[in-house]
Amino acid sequence: MFPQSKVLIIAGSDSSGGAGIQADLKTVTALGCYAMTAITAVTAQNTKGVKSIVAIKPKEIRNQIEFSAKDIRPDAVKIGMLHSKSVISAVIKSLKKIRVNKIVLDPVMVAKGGAKLINDTAIFYLRTKLMQKALLITPNIPEAEILTKTKIETPDDMIKAGKMLIDLGAKNVLIKGGHLKSKKMQDILINKKIIWVFKNRKYNSKNTHGTGCTLSSAITTHLSCGKDLIKSCELGIKYVNQAIKSNLNLGRGNGPINHLNSITLNKKFK
Repeated sequence: MFPQSKVLIIAGSDSSGGAGIQADLKTVTALGCYAMTAITAVTAQNTKGVKSIVAIKPKEIRNQIEFSAKDIRPDAVKIGMLHSKSVISAVIKSLKKIRVNKIVLDPVMVAKGGAKLINDTAIFYLRTKLMQKALLITPNIPEAEILTKTKIETPDDMIKAGKMLIDLGAKNVLIKGGHLKSKKMQDILINKKIIWVFKNRKYNSKNTHGTGCTLSSAITTHLSCGKDLIKSCELGIKYVNQAIKSNLNLGRGNGPINHLNSITLNKKFK
């Protein structure tokens, strides 16, 4: 099997392997594509929480992005955790240089265990400078609440928040509905022309670490292969739902999802 496309991932590392760069790499690979990385921070964490975060210097983040892309041109870019204004500024400068149109921004702000991963100045800069550069942003409900400074408790609230983000300059917004208290999953895609609701069965599990990273990477991967935005979101959501359904159950906290759910091994590897 040869990779169908190339994806550059700009995000933080998760030592436990469930989220961040590690989840992104697994997702892109499991969906049949080639992944490159620019690491923005190194975290020490496990399924129970984050112990420490070590920032990578903005200059080195730029070096990773530009030097990799100069040799292997990505078809799409996924952006995850950017922890400071200086890092966001560096990424914006690099994006201008590499000129990739298909950019998916997952505005990572809080870890599953509740630890804050980004400061307030960076949140403001992300909202006013970076969000407008992306083809799609994929906030969950807590992230959408931070970005819009509103409370989200219903699907209608999700739509209102999405429209607010569009008014702020976002091109397309997929708000993930996993935090709503409901029996069905509703993820809502919004732009100036459409409101598209993806309805799926909700699997109750504590093992959901890395779902946001995985979804944004899955969508980016499908976009990189030439699929349209709605189809990319649909397939990305399906991949994550199946990964949650597997209920991998590793660790004593919020365990990871099963990124291998899309892979059927060749007989010689079994």
